Amino acid sequence: MTAGTSSPNHRRFQAVIFDMDGTLLDTLREIADAMNAALATLGYPPHDYDAYREYIGYGMDVLARRVLPEGHKDEAVTVRLVEAMRTIYGRDYAFLSRPYDGIPELLDALTGSGVPMTILSNKPDEFTRAMADRLLSRWRFDIVRGIMPGYPRKPSPDAALEMARSLAVPPGDIVFMGDSAIDMLTARAAGMFPVGVLWGFRTRDELVENGAALLIDHPRCLLDLFPGRDRL
Repeated sequence: MTAGTSSPNHRRFQAVIFDMDGTLLDTLREIADAMNAALATLGYPPHDYDAYREYIGYGMDVLARRVLPEGHKDEAVTVRLVEAMRTIYGRDYAFLSRPYDGIPELLDALTGSGVPMTILSNKPDEFTRAMADRLLSRWRFDIVRGIMPGYPRKPSPDAALEMARSLAVPPGDIVFMGDSAIDMLTARAAGMFPVGVLWGFRTRDELVENGAALLIDHPRCLLDLFPGRDRL
């Protein structure tokens, strides 16, 4: 565990909101492979995996605009690329993606201790739910939510605050755990405690610069925020 910008020692947290990609699940290769295959269907060149570390996190439509070459980012091309990506990713999303090491044990410990857990992703809602059902079905999440038409995406705090209301937990008593600037900004805007994970897609500097109150280098470190809970 690495200290961030504030101490959690005086806080008693009651629930956790997790980001999905880069936090619970290592999905980088599958997303990159699917988008590169989609690019190929339109005759555009691929990108390497490291480039996708920066591209992922804002939603599939933003991802499509980012990977298209300059001069080819018009709406019609973007829509075609998103459609191709949805088809390919919908077929292949669970072949390579897996929970990060230590995530199953963390979820076991939180579940055993009765800590409410939710997932909030900028992945399309149907894929967010499908991946939770396929890869995280051992655990009960009170709410699983991705991007839906008409609802603002992260870093808007709206969905996170709606989750807090549904859980009947004050926002200040909720840990928001993610791997990107978007997650830290969402947590800050919602008045939640932002925990940045160092095993994800983005850098330590990005997490700190965007408000991480705590950085952790292994999932078990999250349990330090829940005194009296089971240890891994």
